[in-house]
Amino acid sequence: MTLYERTINLSKQRGYSLKNLAIKAGLAENSIYDWKKSTPKADNLQKVADILNVSTDYLLGRTEDLNSVSNSSKVTDILDDETILAFDGMEISEEDKEKLRDYARFIIEQRQRGKK
Repeated sequence: MTLYERTINLSKQRGYSLKNLAIKAGLAENSIYDWKKSTPKADNLQKVADILNVSTDYLLGRTEDLNSVSNSSKVTDILDDETILAFDGMEISEEDKEKLRDYARFIIEQRQRGKK
């Protein structure tokens, strides 16, 4: 399977069109379509891999392991309004994001009061 084919398959699984995937990755709308004929720059490949939550090695067909690099070191503050919250590769609605933030604030308040 080619890089382009893997990208199409994963984007469909995650609920993205190639155009939307490119936009979310900060690329030109039709740039991923060019991957049929040419290999993308490493930084563009990484941006797409990050959106799809897979390794670049997976996209390139070097491994069948979606995440060959551990994501355990990623730390993101859920209360940061700039944080893009997603579940299974699909972005969460603003209403649901706010509910999650409210719950996070509640947990923080409970911890500060000594109730774990």
